[in-house]
Amino acid sequence: MADLRPAARLPLLVLGMLSLVGGVLAGLARLDWHMPSVAAGAAGWHGALMISAFLGTVISLERAVALGRGWAYLAPAAAGIGGVALLAGAPLLLTQLLAVAAAATLVAASAQVLRRLVAPFTVILAIGALCWLIGNLAWLGDGALTAAVPWWLAFLVLTIAGERLELTRFLPTPARAQRLFFAIVGAILAGAATSFWHLDAGLGLFAGGLLALAVWLLRYDLARRNARQQGLTRFIALCLLSGYAWLVLAGLLGISGGFLPGHPWRDAALHAVGLGFVFSMIFGHAPIIFPAVMRVRIPYHPAFYLPLLVLHVSLALRVFGGLSGEFALRSEGGLINAIALLLFVATLLTSVLRGRRTAPLAQAHGHTPP
Repeated sequence: MADLRPAARLPLLVLGMLSLVGGVLAGLARLDWHMPSVAAGAAGWHGALMISAFLGTVISLERAVALGRGWAYLAPAAAGIGGVALLAGAPLLLTQLLAVAAAATLVAASAQVLRRLVAPFTVILAIGALCWLIGNLAWLGDGALTAAVPWWLAFLVLTIAGERLELTRFLPTPARAQRLFFAIVGAILAGAATSFWHLDAGLGLFAGGLLALAVWLLRYDLARRNARQQGLTRFIALCLLSGYAWLVLAGLLGISGGFLPGHPWRDAALHAVGLGFVFSMIFGHAPIIFPAVMRVRIPYHPAFYLPLLVLHVSLALRVFGGLSGEFALRSEGGLINAIALLLFVATLLTSVLRGRRTAPLAQAHGHTPP
C-alpha cells in the first residue's frame, strides 16, 4: 500500500487536533472552569485524550510519514477516531480497542524500521511504542487510568529520548554514556512494571529513572552546543533545555511521592512531564516536523518565543499553586496553560501563511526560500 499524499494526511491531523481541543477543555473542567458539556463529560478522561488520542495520533503520524507505508497510517487514524469517540460519548470499550489497535500498528511500524536499521535510537523508539501498547492494554483491562499512566508517560519520554539519542551520533559521546542511557531506560521500564504490583515502589523507581534521564540529556544532548547558535537552531535548543529542566522537577516530585494517585503534588508532577517536558519538545520540533508531514513551510520568527514563555510562566504558576495547596492559583495557571497552547497553534498557522506569501516572491526572484 502506497504512502499517503500530504493532503490525505490532513484529516488525520485534524482528528488529533480535535482530541487536543477536547483534552484541554476537559482539563479545564477538572480545574473547575465552566466548560461545554461535551468537555465536562470527558473531564475524567483528560489524560487519555491528551496522551493516547492527541499525542498518539501526532507521533504515529510522524512515524508513518517516515516509514512511507500506507498501512502505518492506520495508527494515527485509530488513535484520532478513538479520541473523537471518547468525546462523543461512545462506549468506552470502543475507544480502548481503537487505542490498542493504534498502538499495535505503531509497534508493527517500529518493527519494520528495525528490520531496516538496528541502532540504539531505533530500539528505544520501538520500546516507546511498546510502552504505549502496554498502557492501552492496562487501560482496557482495568478501566481506570492509574495503571496506564506510567506506561503512557514512558511512551512519550522514550520517544523523545530516542529521537534525541539519534542526534548524539554527531557528538563524541563516550561508550559508557550509551550504556548508562540503556540502564536508565531499564529503570524507567522496571518502575512502570513494578507499579502494577507495588505502586509506591514502582512509581518511585520510575521517577528516579526520569530524573536520571533528564540529567543524562542535559549532559550529553546536542542542545547545549546549539543554544549558542542563532535563529531556529537556538530556539529549538532552548525549548529542549527548558524541557529537560521540567523533567528534573518531575523526577524530584515523583521521588517524593508526587505520581501517586491522590497525592497533593500529583497534578504538579504529571504536568511537569506532560506540559513542561513534552510540550517544550513539541514547540521546538514543530517547525521541523510539520513541514515534513504536511509539506508546508514554517519560516522561523522570534514570535515563536511568546507561546514558549507563556507556557513556562503559566506552568510555574500552576506547579507553585499545586505545591502550596493554593487551588485557585493552580486553576489560573491551568487556564493560562491553555492560552499558551492556543498561542502556539496561532503562531504556527501565521507562520504557514507567511511562508505561502513569501514562496511566490522568492520564486519570482529566482531562488528558493530557506
